[in-house]
Formats: sequence, structure tokens, C-alpha cells
Amino acid sequence: MRPYLAVLSARFRTLLQYRVAAVAGFATQICWGFIRFMTFEAFYRSTDAVPPMTYEEMVAYVWLGQALLGMLPWNPDAEVRDMIRSGAVAYELARPVDLYGYWYARAVALRLAPLMLRTLPVLVLAWLFFDMPLPADPEAAFAWLAATVLAIAVSAAMTTLITLSMLWSVSGEGISNLMTIVVMVCSGMIIPLPLFPDWAQPVLNTLPFRALMDGPFRLYSGHIPLDEAMAVFAHQVIWLALLIRLGRFLLRRGVHRLVVKGG
Repeated sequence: MRPYLAVLSARFRTLLQYRVAAVAGFATQICWGFIRFMTFEAFYRSTDAVPPMTYEEMVAYVWLGQALLGMLPWNPDAEVRDMIRSGAVAYELARPVDLYGYWYARAVALRLAPLMLRTLPVLVLAWLFFDMPLPADPEAAFAWLAATVLAIAVSAAMTTLITLSMLWSVSGEGISNLMTIVVMVCSGMIIPLPLFPDWAQPVLNTLPFRALMDGPFRLYSGHIPLDEAMAVFAHQVIWLALLIRLGRFLLRRGVHRLVVKGG
């Protein structure tokens, strides 16, 4: 594990240097969070029907989504993408490490570094000014943290899959654009998953995207009781194992068909 932890640490420290981008992202996420907060508040105030989530649960869902936005897997590793395009990926193949583990460690850093720079400021502002509730209880906070760690692992596995897809494409932009839409909708980032129609619930609850936001956020607010937390963890672990297995399979196939011009 030492080489992969070293890669994770080095890449993480490199990404922490982009502080101006973090400030810009913080401002953008606050603005979009405020817009989403007002939109859902208007819906809640204008209906007499009993919603599937309480107002407090909805507020927590919205602001956690803004605070953890950088965790979503909608873009590949830019440096690996450029290496694949230029042919420099041949140097990656010569490294005396497991290539999937190496790229996965980079993906973890890519997903983790933005959270360290943006999450806490967004949450503090939401707690102070936008009715953001605290976790339902200490046990819910612990379950949320554990589910968030697993969500980062699942997100990194999806990020690695997006990166690997460029072994079969010219630019890689298509899969990135498609993943942005799918992830935003199916993770609950745009609309909390409990607000979707009943016919869509079985599909949304089965897909891996629920493991990114919906499960952790609902544990935070208590919408998912603690006695069901193990089901959330199991869903995340199963999809993590499947995504890693798929990624290793695609990497083996991609390396076998890879042609680097000039060598």
C-alpha cells in the first residue's frame, strides 16, 4: 500500500494549491445552494400535501449537496487524459505498480481535495444563515461520516471508469458530459431522490449513484433511521466492489488494444 498512499498524498497536496479555484467554487456553491433552497422552500410553502421529507430534512439535503459537490464523479483525471491523448501513457504502463491502484489513488485525491477546501465553509454558512439543521443525533453524525467515506470510495471508482473510457475514445468529452447529467439526476443533486415518483424509486435506489449523496444525506437528517444504516453501507460496499472489478477488467482490455504511435 505504500506506493499508493504516497501517490494519494502527493496528488492531494498538489490539488490543495488551487485555493483561488476553491474560493470561486465556494461562492458559486453558496449562490446555487441559495437558489435551490428558495425553490424547494416555495414548493413546501405552497402545498397542502404531506411531503416525503420534512422541511428540515430537505434543507439538510440541499446544503449537504452543495458542500459535497466536489465529490461527484463527473470528470476524469485531466493529467491521465492528456497522457492517453499524447501517448505518454506508455510511461504509466512501465511503472512497477498496479496501474489500476495507481489511477484509483489519484482519483481519491481528485475527489477528496476539493472537499477539504470547500465543505466546512459551506456548512458553517448554511448552519448560521440558512436553517441548516445539525445531525439528528451523534449516532446519525457518525453514520453520515462513515457513509461519506464510502461515497468518496465509490466516486473514485466511477472517476477511474471515466478515465479508462478514454482508452476507447478520441477526446473523452462525450462520456464526461453524459456522466454529468446522469450523476446529477440519479444521485439526488438536482432533486432529492425521495421526491421522485413512486415508480422511479426502485430503480434509483438500486443504481450506484444513490451511494454518492442520497444515502449519506438521509442518514445525517434521520430520514433513514439508524437501524437501516447497515443497508446503506452494504449498498455502497457492493457497488464499490463491482465498480472496481469492472474497472480492472476494462483496464486489462484497454491495455491489450492500446497502440502508442512511435513505439
